[in-house]
Amino acid sequence: MNNRVVLALVIAAFTIFLCWSVSIRQSLLFLVGIGLGATLAGARFGFTTGWRHLIERRDASGVFAQLILIAIAAAFSLPLLAMFPSELSAALGPPSISLLIGALVFGAAMQIADGCGSGTLYKAGLGIPLNMTLLPIFALGSFLGSAHLGWWLELGQVQPVSLVTEVGLSGALGVTYLGLLLLGLAAWGWSKTATLSTALFNKRLLLGALFIALLAVLNLIIAGQPWGVVYGFGLWVAKIAQAADIFEPASNVFWSQPVNANALTQSLFLDITSITNIGILAGALWIFARHKTPPHSRLVQNNG
Repeated sequence: MNNRVVLALVIAAFTIFLCWSVSIRQSLLFLVGIGLGATLAGARFGFTTGWRHLIERRDASGVFAQLILIAIAAAFSLPLLAMFPSELSAALGPPSISLLIGALVFGAAMQIADGCGSGTLYKAGLGIPLNMTLLPIFALGSFLGSAHLGWWLELGQVQPVSLVTEVGLSGALGVTYLGLLLLGLAAWGWSKTATLSTALFNKRLLLGALFIALLAVLNLIIAGQPWGVVYGFGLWVAKIAQAADIFEPASNVFWSQPVNANALTQSLFLDITSITNIGILAGALWIFARHKTPPHSRLVQNNG
């Protein structure tokens, strides 16, 4: 019995377990996560890598793929959010000083580590030693960031802004696509490729962008919220810290919020982000199982 058959049986058994013992929704989200992990790993789709290649190699193909991914996801997600405001929720957070500082640090760190949240997950699933080592460190960092979030927000913040609420569906789509167009033109201008088609049409990345966008929309429909990764990391460590009696969530600004406090008391299998993260690992492992040895050399060549 080869590795893929064994893995398929394990995935099927876990899906049935989720469906029978947890909920149909969680089993479906696990399958969505598998699709995301398989697509990310199979297409070698790296959010971090695309921007690094643009800066270092003046290769805009990865960034173009990401912009197309956002465009496709927005075309479905924004109308859904507008039509079903009670059933679906957007990932809205307060624009703040901490957001700017955090984005800068996160951007720099993920370039050094060669992976954002999804990149670290799928590369860990592929058996890449660097990312397998980074995954628990990433989780610890996510928890530590949430643990002192209150202090950072005190530096200054404004109310969250929903484009759908503020300017309507057509306005939100218009602002989104205008921003994507400007970013695309800037990336093309920086790129050393001679024609737009040369920079744009990387078949592997475009197919990856299409599938990831559609799976992200499917995640929104099933979960009622956008696809996320990092929250699950922080939750895992928060549960460990609470169990070890070295963390008191009731006195923490972030973890004392009702939704987060409830997540700490429930099984990880009930957490939306955690179950899709497990699925991403399984999907990447499925791609890894196609190879007798880890595709390290190919990853290094494609991801820099």
